[in-house]
Amino acid sequence: MNPKETKVERTESGMNDRIRATFEKLKKQGRKAFVGYLTAGDPNMAESEENIRAVLECGVDILEIGVPFSDPTADGPAIQEASQRSLAAGTTFRDVIGLVERIRADFDTPLIVFGYANPLFSYGYEAACRDLAVAGADGLLVVDIPFEEESELLPHSEQHDLALIRLVAPTTDPARLAAIMATARGFVYYIMVTGVTGRRSSLRADVAGHVQLIRKHTSLPVVVGFGVSNGKQACEAASLADGVVVGSALVQAARNGNLAALARELSVALGGE
Repeated sequence: MNPKETKVERTESGMNDRIRATFEKLKKQGRKAFVGYLTAGDPNMAESEENIRAVLECGVDILEIGVPFSDPTADGPAIQEASQRSLAAGTTFRDVIGLVERIRADFDTPLIVFGYANPLFSYGYEAACRDLAVAGADGLLVVDIPFEEESELLPHSEQHDLALIRLVAPTTDPARLAAIMATARGFVYYIMVTGVTGRRSSLRADVAGHVQLIRKHTSLPVVVGFGVSNGKQACEAASLADGVVVGSALVQAARNGNLAALARELSVALGGE
């Protein structure tokens, strides 16, 4: 697949439409979205960029680019260690912006910048959203800013056409879910387990019910993640949603030298060529 083939448009509201166009294309092709994650700057910026380009060429449909942070609350050991390697190599938020810009020059794949509040706050919420948008990012996913406290960030993300991706957990009650979905953009990320990221041997039995509940409150695509590490699990999870997120397994595969092989396996499992 030509990585530049997804046409980018904008809705009447000005919201960047690259994400919507990708999900519509995949639906027409009978495929589910392969949403990958890699930490920027792990183990250094040069190798990180090579790894990102490799997964995009091997079938990732949407890529989450992680901003390294010293005190994560949702990341498991694999991603924590990736952040530590990246920080030790000197990666800064400005470096992440530069990485997004270089990747965007060659790929039309939606790029979601994944991180925590502190690096964004230190850089400045408005400046971060502005500079990420100029670089070519499509969205933000900020793990530790609860829905009730996002008012400092949301106006800037909307002004600069960045979809603020919402996280929903098994513990999210129906009333709060409805409120979160009212302003959701891009897609919804359903966390299949309580806990941190990382490999798991099986998927929870109640995922389908939770995804159905989310769909009652939004027409946005729903992707599921936390624990998917191989093609078989990805195929199982994809039967319940519009896409699957794989992070820790890709990070570890990059360390083990089999990143491209795993990315191809996951892409094929989700309907890719």
